[in-house]
Amino acid sequence: MEPAAWADLLRFLDSGTFRTYCEAGKLIGTRVIGEAEGPSLIHVLREEELPEGLHLVEHERVRFPTFPYEWPPEMLHAAAELTLDLAESVLGEGMVLKDATPYNILYRNCQPVFIDLLSFEKRDPLDFVWRAAGQFMRTFLLPLLLNKQFGIRLDQIFISRRDGLSPEEAEALCGRWRRFLPPFFSLVWLPAFLSQRRVARSASLYEKRRASSPQQAVFILSKTLRVLRRKLDAVRPTENKRSTWFEYVRYHDGDYTADKIRLVANFISFHRPRDVLDAGCNTGTFSLLAARSGSQVIAIDSDPAVVGVVWRRARDEDRSVLPLVIDISRPSPAIGWRNRECASFESRAHGAFDLVMMLAILHHMLVTERIPLNEIVNFAAALTSRFAVLEFVPPEDPLFRQMARGREDLFVHLTRDSFERCCACRFELLDKKRLGRTDRWLYFLRKK
Repeated sequence: MEPAAWADLLRFLDSGTFRTYCEAGKLIGTRVIGEAEGPSLIHVLREEELPEGLHLVEHERVRFPTFPYEWPPEMLHAAAELTLDLAESVLGEGMVLKDATPYNILYRNCQPVFIDLLSFEKRDPLDFVWRAAGQFMRTFLLPLLLNKQFGIRLDQIFISRRDGLSPEEAEALCGRWRRFLPPFFSLVWLPAFLSQRRVARSASLYEKRRASSPQQAVFILSKTLRVLRRKLDAVRPTENKRSTWFEYVRYHDGDYTADKIRLVANFISFHRPRDVLDAGCNTGTFSLLAARSGSQVIAIDSDPAVVGVVWRRARDEDRSVLPLVIDISRPSPAIGWRNRECASFESRAHGAFDLVMMLAILHHMLVTERIPLNEIVNFAAALTSRFAVLEFVPPEDPLFRQMARGREDLFVHLTRDSFERCCACRFELLDKKRLGRTDRWLYFLRKK
């Protein structure tokens, strides 16, 4: 590490911003490892002493790392608010936040946690330009704007564009007249127009502008951050946005739902799983049920609208639930340089859970995604270290038939007996219960 960067890190670790936000759980817990304990912690270097210029810093562990393309827009907006909060807080301490990307943030349950402490550096007292503003626009404001106005999903943006969207790219989607309406005018057209003007006089791009006094610089920087916060408020995600799956749970009778809640609650209460994966969580009924029993829950669903509902519910109840937009049939791949920057969901989740719940989702995987049953069972076994709760939906079920759309002959082999034989290859059957007056069954399994 460069001496200047090390000095910046030590300065930030000694700041009031670090103490305040770390105590609030919004900054990653960090400590500098002294020379006395350093060698024992880096024995892999096979050196008797620390190499010259090497410094060791220990961060607290975040249980399950996630990335912006796995978040609902509500979580990206919360990460943006934290970024501006930190940028404002360090101004009064003679520092500046030099990066503004959601990849600097992880989530601890529903709480965003800033992790890149090297993004804070000593500020030139007369510098009044927040150079991270353009990145904040590309990675926070424009993705949120296009998601809110056009329904463009965050994974469609971030998987192919790590640094978000440029104003020019966003302008191409706005149409001829929309670009002149708020908030498109200030977020899209004007930045794109000014960018073209800057290219035309590129020589001036590298001229460093300075304020007449430190007070003036702080005033201008503070105003810049306030303007960005107003723009962020303008792209705040719409609450209670309906989607295809939002009302899905209402298709079933009351006995079915009541039985399912009671049986799952009893199982969780008896076995007390620490880490739970709720695949196909919908609006989070079973995720919150597990969290209220003391479990730490990863709740995934392919629908950003319902995942946003789970995030708000878990945040309001302060529950240990991390909701993610992940299609269990097509989980997040490994991406980035040599596919090593961001690990795949499967590699992060492999064997990470004491309990995997797949409730009312297997028939979607079978019919819509055409995934063989044995592959689904094997995947569940790879994710769990102990238990699984699977819901069997027979081909005779009305919703199953609706999805099959005349292709029922493809599933004539799917019976409770064939389902149980398939599960028996990887699991021991603990119990099975019929749900209400339906032909659906809940299977409680232990991994062999």
